[in-house]
Amino acid sequence: MNDRLINTLEKKLKQGALPGKEVQYQMAHVIRRRYEPVPDKARKAGVLALFYPKDSGWHIVLIERGSSHPEDHHGGQISFPGGKFEKGDRSLADTALREAHEEVGVDPNTVTLIGELTELYIPVSNFLVKPYVGYTTTTPLFRPQLSEVRSIVETPLELLKQPEARQSTDLKLASNITLRNVPYFNVYGKVVWGATAMMLNELLEVIK
Repeated sequence: MNDRLINTLEKKLKQGALPGKEVQYQMAHVIRRRYEPVPDKARKAGVLALFYPKDSGWHIVLIERGSSHPEDHHGGQISFPGGKFEKGDRSLADTALREAHEEVGVDPNTVTLIGELTELYIPVSNFLVKPYVGYTTTTPLFRPQLSEVRSIVETPLELLKQPEARQSTDLKLASNITLRNVPYFNVYGKVVWGATAMMLNELLEVIK
């Protein structure tokens, strides 16, 4: 596997000049295209954008969330592995690694973190999310956490980079709520939208 992409990505992330919210919000729905102030009581969360080699190309692991909790605003959506900061976590990076281990079975000891993206506030769930970027040198043997993960979405980087992967659609969120012209990434027919699409867009801009 050619590791030039990882080396270049790490160098850019460590420079610290991230594309930021302007690029994130290019993949936001029109009603989200304003910067929400982050409340003092926002909950902290960490997610992991994990690169791994497969079929002679780099992939990123995403998950389709399943949830039995009626107050879970993200059940059924496609997202990075991750979750809320817990007392036993030393940092949000530890949160992201712990959650990736729990949700998809990736051993934290096999992951090399190379940087982080711009944090993103999600008003509907009151989470301030910090995305971390890492990689493994081998293809993980994914094991989904059945109580939380409906399916694992192994996503080729090359697919995300194609212009036709960026589409828009109408999303019915409830019987009386439909969002029109929602931008999303089409990943094998699955709709990757919202905060995940926004963070992905920044990651792709850094790679570009």
